[in-house]
Amino acid sequence: MVLNTKREIAMDTSDECPIKQVDVTVPKTDDPTIPVYTFRMWFLGITACLLLSFVNQFFWYRSEPLVIGSISAQIAVVPLGHLLARILTKRVFLQGTGFEFSLNPGPFNMKEHVMITMLANAGAGSVYATHILSAVKLYYKKSFGFLPAFIVMMTSQLLGYGWAGIFRKHLVEPAEMWWPSNLVQVSLFRALHEKETRPKGGTSRTQFFLIALVCSFAYYIFPGYIFQMLTSLSWICWLAPKSVLVQQLGSGLQGLGIGSIGLDWSTISSYLGSPLASPWFASANAAVGFFLMMYVIVPLGYWLNIYNAKNFPIYSSNLFQFDGSKYNTTAIINSNFNLDKAAYNESGPLYLSTLFAFTYGLGFATLSATLVHVLLFNGRDLWRQTKSVFKPNTKMDVHTRLMKAYKQVPMWWFLIILVINIAVILFACMHYESALQLPWWGVLLSCAIALIYTLPIGIIVATTNQQPGLNIITEYIIGYVYPGRPVANMCFKVYGYISMTQALTFISDFKLGHYMKIPPRAMFCVQLVGTFISVIIYSLTAWWLMDSIPHLCDTSLLPPGSPWTCPMDHVFYDASVIWGLVGPQRIFGNLGIYPAVNWFFLGGAIAPILVWLASKAFPNQKWIGLIHLPVLLGATAMMPPASAVNFTSWLSMAFVFGFVVYRYRPGWWERYNYILSGGLDAGTAFVTVLIFFALQSRDVGIDWWGNNVDGCPLASCPTAKGIVVPGCPVVN
Repeated sequence: MVLNTKREIAMDTSDECPIKQVDVTVPKTDDPTIPVYTFRMWFLGITACLLLSFVNQFFWYRSEPLVIGSISAQIAVVPLGHLLARILTKRVFLQGTGFEFSLNPGPFNMKEHVMITMLANAGAGSVYATHILSAVKLYYKKSFGFLPAFIVMMTSQLLGYGWAGIFRKHLVEPAEMWWPSNLVQVSLFRALHEKETRPKGGTSRTQFFLIALVCSFAYYIFPGYIFQMLTSLSWICWLAPKSVLVQQLGSGLQGLGIGSIGLDWSTISSYLGSPLASPWFASANAAVGFFLMMYVIVPLGYWLNIYNAKNFPIYSSNLFQFDGSKYNTTAIINSNFNLDKAAYNESGPLYLSTLFAFTYGLGFATLSATLVHVLLFNGRDLWRQTKSVFKPNTKMDVHTRLMKAYKQVPMWWFLIILVINIAVILFACMHYESALQLPWWGVLLSCAIALIYTLPIGIIVATTNQQPGLNIITEYIIGYVYPGRPVANMCFKVYGYISMTQALTFISDFKLGHYMKIPPRAMFCVQLVGTFISVIIYSLTAWWLMDSIPHLCDTSLLPPGSPWTCPMDHVFYDASVIWGLVGPQRIFGNLGIYPAVNWFFLGGAIAPILVWLASKAFPNQKWIGLIHLPVLLGATAMMPPASAVNFTSWLSMAFVFGFVVYRYRPGWWERYNYILSGGLDAGTAFVTVLIFFALQSRDVGIDWWGNNVDGCPLASCPTAKGIVVPGCPVVN
C-alpha cells in the first residue's frame, strides 16, 4: 500500500498551486508510512456514521431541516481518538504472520481522522430516495413495501460509484478542480493536529476555532429557541401589519424579502452551504441571479398578472386550482395509482405560484447553459485530460505527484459496482412493477442522463462550490415519455439525478483524500462501508418516524406550530404531481398553462455563447470571463423550499468574507476564514441537537411575540379580486 521506508516527502516551496486558496491552505508534505486502517478509525468512524444517519433523517421531516454535517463528528472524535490512543493495549496480535495487527499502532494521527470524517460524511448526507417513501405513504396515502423501498435507496446511493470512477481522472487530479468546500475541512484538520505557537497578541488557529464554536453554541440558543424571530427579521412587515402588498415585499419567508435578514447561521447555511467557502466570483454570479429572479422576473410576472398570478401567493410551493384553493391531488388518482383523466378534466388545470413557475423556467435555462458553458470554456482542457488517460501524465501538481506513492483504485472496481447495481435495479423494476412503475428502458435512460451530466456539473461544483440541479431534466423527460405514473417519475429522477449527486460526493471525498494524502484504496473502502451503513439507518429511521408521529407531514391535521411539516418532502411530492401524475404536457406542453416557459431552454443555450464571444472580442476585460451562466441562472434552484431570507443573509456574509476580508485583510482570511466556517457549523450543530432533546422533544417552549417567526401572516395571501382564502382579506 505504501513505500517501505519511512520518510517525509517535501516539495520545493516554489512549487505553487495555481489556485491561491489551495496553495495557502493545503500542506505539501506527506509521510506514506502513517497507519490509516486502525481499530480507532473503524470504531469511531462507524459510530459517527450511525449517529449522523439517525439524527439527520430525524431532522429531515422538521420545518427547519438542518443537516448535521460531518464537521460535528470531525471535532467530537478528536478527544476520543486521543483517549483510545492512551488506553488501548499496544500489544501486537498474530505477530510474525501476514495478519499481524495492533489495536493501538501509535498516536492518533491526522490520516485516521480524515478516514473517520469520510465515514461520518456518508451519514451526514441524506438518502434522497427516502423522499419516494415519504411521498407515497404520507402524501399519496398509498402502501409501499419495505423491500422495494430499501432496494431503491441502496442502489441509488451505490450507482454513483460507477460515474465517480469514470470521471475521477478529470475531476480529482487536475489542480484547477479544487473543490472549495474541502478547504474548510483541510483547515480544520490542520488546526486540530498541527502544533502551533500562538502569535504574540493574537490567537492560534485552534484557539480561534474553539472561540468560534463556543460563541456559535451560546448564540444559537436565541434564534433556535428563545428569540426565533432572529431567523427572519422582516421589519418592513411591521410598518403595515394589515397590508398584503407590504408584507409580500418584506416577508423573508413567504415574500420578496426586501430588507429581511437572518441573524442565524442555520438560516444562512441550511440551503446554500457555507458562504465562507464560496469563491467571490461564484457568490457574485449567484447574487445577480437572485436579484434578477426575485426583484425583476417575479415582480413583473406577478403584478402584470401573467398566468393569473394574483390568484395565488407570490411565493409558494403548493399546487392550486384557478380559484386559489389548493389542488386536491387525491381526487385525480385512479385505483392503479395513475392519472384519472376524466377526474382531472373535471377538476381543471393545475396552477403554480409565480416564483414556482419561473423557478422551473430558470431550471430549464440552467440545464442547457451548463452543457454549452462547459463545452465552450472547458472543452479544450477536457479533451487534453481525456487524452492523458491513455498516456503518462507529464504535467502534475505537487499533490498529484505525492499521491503517486500509493496504489490507485482500479477502474474495474468501479465498473463491477456499476454493472451489479444496474442489474439489481432492472430486476427490482420488473419484479415490483406495480410498486415502482418504471420500465427497464427507463432505468437505462436515467443512467445515460447521469453519465452525460456528471462531468459538466462536476466541473462547475469543483470550481464554484455551486451545484446546478439535474432533477428537472430527469422529471421532464420521463414525464413526457411515460406520463401519468408518479412513482415511475420519482424513481427515474432518483436514478438519473441522485446517482450523479452521489458520484460528486464520492469525488469530493476523493479530492479531500488527495489533499490529505490518504491511500485511494482506503478511501474507496470506507466510502463503501459508510454508504451501506447510512442507507440501512436512514431507512429504519424513516419507517420508525412514519409509524410514531401522528399526521407526519400533513399540515392540515398537524397542530399549530408543529415542527413536523416536511418542507423538503412537500416540494418533492409537488414535483411528482407536476411531472409524474399530471405530466409536463398538461402543464408546460400544448395542453397546459405554461408552454412559453419552454423558451428558457433556448435562452439558456444562447446566453453562454454570447458571454464566450464577448470574452474573445474583449480579452482585456477579465470580468467578462467571470460571468458563469450556470451559476447565475441556477442560483435560485433551491427556491422553494429556500426563501428570500436564506439568500439575502447568505449573500451578505459571502460579500463580507469573500470580497471585503479576502481583499483588504488577506492575512486574516488565510489564517482564520475556513476555521471560522467550521466553528460556526459545529457550534450550531451541537446546540441544535441539545435544544431538541432537552426542550423541544418534551414540548417545552416559550410563547411570546419574539417567537412569531417572520411576522408577516398576510404575505401568502392572493391579491386578485374575489379570491377567497381563509385568513386573508378579500379584494373587492
